[in-house]
This record gives sequence, structure tokens and C-alpha cells, in this order.
Amino acid sequence: MRNSSRTLKIAGAVMAAAALAACGTTSTYEPAPVVTSQPYPPAYPPVASASYVEFGRVSAVEVVRAESQARPSGAGAIIGGIAGAVVGNQIGGGTGRALATVAGAAGGAAVGNRVEGNRTQVSETYRVSIRVDNGTLRAYDVPTPGDLRVGDRVRIQDGQISRI
Repeated sequence: MRNSSRTLKIAGAVMAAAALAACGTTSTYEPAPVVTSQPYPPAYPPVASASYVEFGRVSAVEVVRAESQARPSGAGAIIGGIAGAVVGNQIGGGTGRALATVAGAAGGAAVGNRVEGNRTQVSETYRVSIRVDNGTLRAYDVPTPGDLRVGDRVRIQDGQISRI
């Protein structure tokens, strides 16, 4: 009974360490830029930018797929650590069993984290190409094209596309 209690304590400590290790992040600290204040306010208030409107016709709507590497959340390490501890606990007896449990938890956490990190995420956006009335071609990446179709007359204002 005493050995199983000790084994459970060791396994719990290993799982807690794996969980805390999975939560760690690397951060880059950048100091805030130094701002110097002016002793007097500017003579004229800043001018608000005017809204610019263009008109054109949709010439193409394409699907753009981008694959990116998924960032591990730590769940793979936790699940792998638990599975490794369970398998390691089935091996040997006494001190050997405790060591196998710890080694299984550590190995399972490493494998689980690696497996989770190998996932790729695929995101889809739409590239809407518009031939503007002045003859230039503009392309806009949007999450969904909405009701835009090739040949539609559109208005572009502040980067927003709307059908006329």
C-alpha cells in the first residue's frame, strides 16, 4: 500500500511538472518607445483624412489557401504524459515501477507535444480582383466574397467593397 501511494505521488508530481512546462511561453520583452512631449500644442489641429471612393468592375474571385504550423497548446503533452505514466506503471515492481512511471510520463509528454506540434492549419481567404475605372487592377483579400460575382459593378471606399 505504501509503494502505490508513493507511486501516485511521483506520478502526480510528474504530471504537474509536465502541465506547468506546457504552459510556459517564450516572450520577447521590448521596452516602450520614449516619447518626448512638446512644450506647446501645434498651431493647427491635424486635418482629418478625406474618404477616397473608386468605382470598378470585379474581374476575378479566387480562393487563396494558406497552410501554417499549429502552435502547441500543451494538451498533447498532458495527454501523452498521462498515457506514458499509465503504461510505465504497468512495468516492474517497487522502485523500478516508480522509475518506469516517471520515465513513461516524461517520454509520453515529449511525444504528445511533438505530435500536437506537427499539425498544420489550413486557412482560406478570397482574393477579389477589381478593374478600377481608371484602368488599374486592384486585389483585395477578404474572408468571404459575400454576393460579389465576376462582372459586378462595385464601389471601393476606405478598403471596403460594396456592390452597386
